[in-house]
Amino acid sequence: MTRPFRFGVNMVIAATGDEWRRKCRKAEALGYDVILVADHLGMPAPFSSVVAAAEATERPRVGTFVLNTGFWNPTLLAREVATADALTGGRLELGLGTGYVKSEHDAAGLPWGTPGERVTHLRRTVEELDRLFASDEFQPQPRQQPRPPILIGGNGDRMLELTAEHADIAAFTGAKAAPGDSSGKMTHLTPDELDERVAVYQRFAARRPEPAELNLLIQLVEVTGDRRKAVQQVLEYVPHLTEDAALGLPLLLIGTVRQIADQLRAQRERYGFSYITVLEPYFEAFGPVMEELAGE
Repeated sequence: MTRPFRFGVNMVIAATGDEWRRKCRKAEALGYDVILVADHLGMPAPFSSVVAAAEATERPRVGTFVLNTGFWNPTLLAREVATADALTGGRLELGLGTGYVKSEHDAAGLPWGTPGERVTHLRRTVEELDRLFASDEFQPQPRQQPRPPILIGGNGDRMLELTAEHADIAAFTGAKAAPGDSSGKMTHLTPDELDERVAVYQRFAARRPEPAELNLLIQLVEVTGDRRKAVQQVLEYVPHLTEDAALGLPLLLIGTVRQIADQLRAQRERYGFSYITVLEPYFEAFGPVMEELAGE
């Protein structure tokens, strides 16, 4: 069954209280279904930000996209999650990831570890959250029962297996960490590479009683009548790709409103991505696309 589209904006720019509320209300007015906050040093703190977003709005859900679980002790995280879910009236969605920027862990005085150790910590975090929220002795309890929906983002096989086992929402970035790089530099996935990653996830998810919602993070939105001119800004980051190949990257939305809407329809058909997240710098430009896709 094809899921209807759902749209989120990932807020990454710090703001004063008035500015933050104004941005969140703008996102609601444009039609976003979810207001999300990242978890990186130098950006807004996630839980206080999502509570403020919920207080400033009425309709959108709010969430983390995604928590760097290496920053968090599972028991203390459970307290934050339960409190935020209560304060937002049960509108919280909990996004979790392993983290991919070593310098942030160094700055926080926290261990970085191997990729395997980071995935193990994420698995332990998810399992501990489930254990704590299932216990009547743990307080406070979240408003949503048995817990808020969990989104997990990642591309590696172990992450996809964990996502298939535990996540209500499986998030794909359309990119992967550059081999041997821990600075946060990402390499874009081609359509075929993304096909392969989604197929791996689907194999792991074959035993799920209910299918998860699939999410894609969009890196660029540009509404334009000249796609080839607009893609030039991207080519310096993907010098190995032709113009046509760059325009075909799933995480880039370049073209007229109709072209972008058609691309998202095609990607939903091909990969199953019905939940689309855009970055804050593009959230106003994406508004007409949401209007075009309303109700689909």
